[in-house]
Amino acid sequence: MKKTALINVVGLSKKLIGQHTPFLTKWSADKNVSSIDPVLPAITCPVQTTYLTGKWPEEHGIVANGWFYRDVQEVRSWHQSNKLVQATSIWDHAKKIDPSFTCANMFWWFNMYSTVDYAVTPRPQYRADGLKIPDCYSAPSDLRDRLQEELGTFPLFHFWGPKTTIKSSEWIANASKKVHKWHNPDLLLVYLPHLDYVLQKFGHDEKHLPKDLQEIDKVCEYLITYLEQQGVEVNVISEYGITSVSQPIHINRILREIGLIAIREENGLELLDAGASKAFATADHQIAHVYINDLSQKDTIKTKLEQTEGIELVLDTEGKKLHHIDHERAGELVVVADQKSWFTYYYWEDDKMAPDFARIVDIHKKPGYDPVEMFIDPKKKLIVPRIVLKLLRKKLGFRTLMDFIPLDASLIKGSHGRINLNEEDKAIFIANSQHQHATSIDPTQIKDLMLNQIFS
Repeated sequence: MKKTALINVVGLSKKLIGQHTPFLTKWSADKNVSSIDPVLPAITCPVQTTYLTGKWPEEHGIVANGWFYRDVQEVRSWHQSNKLVQATSIWDHAKKIDPSFTCANMFWWFNMYSTVDYAVTPRPQYRADGLKIPDCYSAPSDLRDRLQEELGTFPLFHFWGPKTTIKSSEWIANASKKVHKWHNPDLLLVYLPHLDYVLQKFGHDEKHLPKDLQEIDKVCEYLITYLEQQGVEVNVISEYGITSVSQPIHINRILREIGLIAIREENGLELLDAGASKAFATADHQIAHVYINDLSQKDTIKTKLEQTEGIELVLDTEGKKLHHIDHERAGELVVVADQKSWFTYYYWEDDKMAPDFARIVDIHKKPGYDPVEMFIDPKKKLIVPRIVLKLLRKKLGFRTLMDFIPLDASLIKGSHGRINLNEEDKAIFIANSQHQHATSIDPTQIKDLMLNQIFS
């Protein structure tokens, strides 16, 4: 077996490799740099799972980063159990070829309770007093303790939220080096999310992008140089390319206008009641799943959405089959935004009625993805001292709401998820030139390409 690594540099595309990425530019110069045709949806969990299983979402079941669980009638996002994946992953396939094969999964998703040999993934502690404490989960469990003893606590608040910085990707790279040194796995999977933040916040704005490109380039240089010195064959991949956007679409407000959304009022604020709604949407970047409890409304909804500015595709059963997303977890309709648009989860019509979790970082309570969590509300005065005071209250044991997230979707300037992309905006796969493959490859080919490297 050949020792192999697959490093996921989120958001990397051909457009971004250049003067601000001197290492990646030089390193990739004599390698195959292939574009990857997008998965629908081109978002984290479906793409990663397609790469690792070689199957489409209609087969592996990961149709989004979260979906409507029809049995409990709730929207749930960002679960981590590998039992949700309904197809065989690359490490199980490899173990059938050679039972001695080992794999380390460093922060790729669905990393809990899988059959990889070594796993590390973000997992904060949610304490009874309301505190959210940075932490991570590992298998075996003592790996977490050993890593955090040497590297410090995983910097969760630099991984997601208003404080996102290069620190989280640096920690993951350092941890990946440690795991390789200690265990020498045959396949090392590494997730480096840093570019995701700046590209979603600011799009391809040259005022912001160069610094972040230089930072991730240095992390790649550090990790790739080490691995190659150890004889590891390194591949770099990305999940999706991020394009600039300018128009948020409030899809649940559209459904509310035609009387389909059920709202429950609690403490003077509005909560979406998914189970009681005739129809509602889970928004996820540039894709939305519309779940329809009253199927007599399906044609009306489809027509309404097709007439909405910024919506490119409304897929019914035949459309879902055509795009490999016809799975029971998918909505009755799957909606795709156009190049300049993306979907919010917002369902309230008056910001005064927004639920309390709308203004905090809470990836589990929101019925859809909220990239605005990366911003602090610019309209709030004396924001830094207010944050300090609230943190002090938390440390003293008082419950307090860290309500500093704005409700202004226009702040977001970059998104992803759609499939009709220019070549330079697609995800890429960089591999040694000795492995011949096309300049444009199918996402379901990644698993076999990696297996061929490992067992060549």
